[in-house]
Amino acid sequence: MIKVGIIGGSGLDDPNILKNAREIEVETPYGSPTSVLTCGSIEGVDVVIIARHGKNHSIYPSKVNFRANIYALKEQGCTHILASTAVGSLRQDIAPGHLVFPSQFIDHTRRRETTFFDEDVVVHTPMAEPFCQNLIDLLSLSANHMGLPFHKNKTVITIEGPRFSTKAESHMFRSWNADVINMSTVPEVVLAREKKMHYAAIAMSTDYDCWHEEEAPVTWEMILDTMKKNASNVIKLFLDVIPKIKEYDDGCI
Repeated sequence: MIKVGIIGGSGLDDPNILKNAREIEVETPYGSPTSVLTCGSIEGVDVVIIARHGKNHSIYPSKVNFRANIYALKEQGCTHILASTAVGSLRQDIAPGHLVFPSQFIDHTRRRETTFFDEDVVVHTPMAEPFCQNLIDLLSLSANHMGLPFHKNKTVITIEGPRFSTKAESHMFRSWNADVINMSTVPEVVLAREKKMHYAAIAMSTDYDCWHEEEAPVTWEMILDTMKKNASNVIKLFLDVIPKIKEYDDGCI
């Protein structure tokens, strides 16, 4: 049975998109998830929403309990995850307001628990294709149908945060062929893959990081402003794609 987890970031954890929404509190072997779980359905598909940074955005990136969040969604029976995230653009053509559906990541974090297999047994999880290509294709078809500007099969680099990059770092990440930058995709996608859950990121470009000399350096206020202006597009994407997942032949895991 298909069940979809939505991991909301920066205001994209709206329970009003669910029918018969109810909140439940859970505990995991890894501690508490970063928010209560909001359970309900979208056009007959069971959905569970979790707020990555807490309901009031009080948890900074490196303190997010990624293992508890993914474990909780798996225990609730989620088979797929759609994760919204704000990203900075490292490419001229990925303008603020554009959506990005990455297919690869570069891990530039240092302090995070990145695996469930850190005791008793060692499991080496294949990570050549970390994101679900079938979900990427569904998201792309939907965005195209709605006339939303988007980019698919790009590379996201995740940094530790909460600070933003220096100009030197930003240019370095560009030289590594990263297309967008954020603070949340890793280890989230890694843990989902370990739990054999189909994962796709709905990334919204909010700024040009700081490499772009003609643009003002990124600020948190800039990110929030762009997210508020475009959050409705991401929610429309959720509402359009989720009912189609159950009809899609998905065999990437």
